[in-house]
Amino acid sequence: MLQLLDLAGIYFRAFHGVPASTVGPDGRPVNAIRGTLDIVRRVILDGRPTRVVACLDLDWRPAWRVELIPTYKTHRVAESDNSQPLLDGGTAVEQVPDELAPQIPVLLEVLSAVGIAIAGAPGFEADDVIGTLAARERRDPVEVVTGDRDLFQLARDEPTPVRVRYIGAGMSKVQVLDTAGVAAKHGIPAGRYPDFAALRGDPSDGLPGVPGVGDKTAAGLVNSFGSIESLVAALVDPSSSMTPSQRAKLTPALAYLRVAPKVVRVATDAGVTITPSGDGRLPGTPVDPDRLVELAEQYGLHSPVARLIDALGRA
Repeated sequence: MLQLLDLAGIYFRAFHGVPASTVGPDGRPVNAIRGTLDIVRRVILDGRPTRVVACLDLDWRPAWRVELIPTYKTHRVAESDNSQPLLDGGTAVEQVPDELAPQIPVLLEVLSAVGIAIAGAPGFEADDVIGTLAARERRDPVEVVTGDRDLFQLARDEPTPVRVRYIGAGMSKVQVLDTAGVAAKHGIPAGRYPDFAALRGDPSDGLPGVPGVGDKTAAGLVNSFGSIESLVAALVDPSSSMTPSQRAKLTPALAYLRVAPKVVRVATDAGVTITPSGDGRLPGTPVDPDRLVELAEQYGLHSPVARLIDALGRA
């Protein structure tokens, strides 16, 4: 089985879940690193993958999504003292806690020394990297590990099954959802989660959705019309079966509905690079044990590293 890790989502979750008082020998915080290593250990033991790829945001707010919906992740853009967005190579900088930012390069070094492959794609989010790798897979079942509901859309039955290990409610309340599970959870037909999500919206991503449309109404519309494209076609057709109340609610959101599917749907054609190159085969022992020992010593990571190494051998 190929396990795809939504790494940014995992280390943000670890940062907020492990006390900031968790520090290394030099007094600098290592809570995100320790928490992430323990989450990775847990999902490896639970999922028993043979291949693991940790997927990164190389562009957390792609310009092509912002062009379609300008509010996309606007609330997460870091601001300077004069409240103007900070730009880095033309891409807005994400708000990242000062205590978290220095931990990310160390975490990537630790994962590399362990032998866990890391993947990214210029101009794309981690969701798109995961979507692309899942779409490419023709050999093994796939498990997506994430706390992001958007990735429910990747669940499928063929040509190889894809399921989602959802950790959004915490590691003690993990849900493993296949295609039928996603459909049953939201009361929608299989494969229609992106349409449901576009209608409902997602404040955490700056997606407005349709005013007055919550989960129940969104599910009803998806069951009636299927895709957003079919819904839009019915909306602009006076002779369609759409009711006057539905038409009144949806018409003001027509411009949004025309672009939302492209923003919400995960890309499956990103130019993904995996380091090291290969298929993400999970090693039984660390690939660079000397460097791993150095990192564990420098940052006080002996216990989480030992637990992760144990998981490699057991998996």
